[in-house]
Amino acid sequence: MKTAIVTGGTRGIGLAISLALQEKGYLVYATYRRDESSARIAKEQGLQVVRADGADEGAVKALFETINRLDLLVNNAGVALYRQVQDTTLEEWNEVFASNVTSAFLYSKYAVKKMLSAGGVIVNISSVWGERGGSCESAYSASKAALIGFTKALAAEVGYSGIRVNAVAPGCIETSMNAHLSDEEKQSLVGEIPAGRFGTPEEVASAVCFLAENAYCNGTILAVNGGF
Repeated sequence: MKTAIVTGGTRGIGLAISLALQEKGYLVYATYRRDESSARIAKEQGLQVVRADGADEGAVKALFETINRLDLLVNNAGVALYRQVQDTTLEEWNEVFASNVTSAFLYSKYAVKKMLSAGGVIVNISSVWGERGGSCESAYSASKAALIGFTKALAAEVGYSGIRVNAVAPGCIETSMNAHLSDEEKQSLVGEIPAGRFGTPEEVASAVCFLAENAYCNGTILAVNGGF
């Protein structure tokens, strides 16, 4: 049985990814940091739920020590921050990068060690804001842009070892991460999306599955944004 780790895999996009992979026959380890309610629900759906702070190297290392093989890592864990740059504190900036970038680095570091003998796939979840930047989301946009750079560099570094590294860049997806948006703001965004709607977590999960299975995708940044 193939094994996958999905960070932040117990709710939202992460849960959709975890369940899609489980349906494809993967043994899925879904990590979370503190939301016990979503962790309980994910566990009831058959996922291997693990509490681990992705910015804590000891916690990441401990998880990998319990896994014999790893075929797929999905670096999905992350936080958003809707704040003008002059009001963003250094603590908030560091928290965004710890959750969105440092976590991906640490999980990838140990995943590569595990995959060197048999190959594998890493998929990072970036964002449309990592490609074009989002007003009042400078910290979040910068962290997601960093993930794109990390994806391309790591793909070049480990591709010759049979490890593929790609990223998905979702646009506006219907999740709790957009709870700060008013109905008026949502409608304004929808007006910029040729598809005429927000995307679904399941549509992002489908893109992850495609990148996991397509053996000739490496260093790819796959936009799932309805044409935004």
